[in-house]
Amino acid sequence: MNGETGSERESDLGRLFAGARACTLCAGVLPHGCRPVLRGSPTARLLIVGQAPGARVHASGIPWDDASGDRLRRWLDMDRAAFYDETRIAVVPMGLCYPGTMAKGGDHPPRPECAPLWHPPLLAALSGVRLTLLVGQYAQARYLGDRRRATMTETVADWRAYGPAFLPLPHPSWRNTGWLNRNPWFDAELVPALRRRVGEALAG
Repeated sequence: MNGETGSERESDLGRLFAGARACTLCAGVLPHGCRPVLRGSPTARLLIVGQAPGARVHASGIPWDDASGDRLRRWLDMDRAAFYDETRIAVVPMGLCYPGTMAKGGDHPPRPECAPLWHPPLLAALSGVRLTLLVGQYAQARYLGDRRRATMTETVADWRAYGPAFLPLPHPSWRNTGWLNRNPWFDAELVPALRRRVGEALAG
């Protein structure tokens, strides 16, 4: 997009987002239908790549509009107004639609068709991003590849190795409360670094 004006980049990204939001590729396998949830703009400096929308987000159409989002915002020390300023923060999950719930509880993994189709053009258009938060194992697997460690815990503990472009995080679901209690270094060491690096990415 070299040589394009800001309005042209906004128009290009708008068309991409419109196409992604209209996607019905997985209509035959999504138990609750297609409702892609994502947001961003060419001026976004921070990108959050999570897993997939949950039931509440599917209902509202607003990313991270649930208890997991509340915890993520606490980690970031950010209120809702700042978090939902899409001129500064983009959200593109690994699966754009709610995948439904497994019989034993918990959501299904994000649909595998989604990220290969939509992430390359969307992330190329989000050319102003300075830092990408990789929330959970699916985002880490795609974007860290062979660089990630054997477990999610080891990958997050080795967060310094993935800068300056990436910062891996556990999923902020209530299901990970036990993990957070067993790994106090996350709150003591990584959360302050997360806030600092996000602040640096959003500055200017």
